[in-house]
Amino acid sequence: MEVKLIRTESDYQKALERLEMIFDAKIGTQESDEADVLGLLIDEYEKKHYPIDAPDPIEAIKIRMEEMHLKQVDLIKEIGGKSRVSEILNRRRKLTVDMIRNLTTRLNLSAGLLIKDYQLIK
Repeated sequence: MEVKLIRTESDYQKALERLEMIFDAKIGTQESDEADVLGLLIDEYEKKHYPIDAPDPIEAIKIRMEEMHLKQVDLIKEIGGKSRVSEILNRRRKLTVDMIRNLTTRLNLSAGLLIKDYQLIK
């Protein structure tokens, strides 16, 4: 097993190719251990060179609603009325502190994510 740090794009591509070759290695083998280490190295390289930004608050709410199979009417209690939910999700109105508190509990989202600024559509 020859594993080295991934420092360049070329190193990254080689690591991906190697991981693809040994991905299905039997657990407990040397190749399986190598795949685990390569996976960690690739993950760190991707975090540094290909970061993925967190979604804005409205996108986060919509994603969680989809994951939880919720419809807009399911958030009436947390946001306050059918039209208010529509205004929030269509970016016509900002979330309030009370809405954020309610949504963090209902959707299990962090308040830090929901308090981020986002653009309204006028």
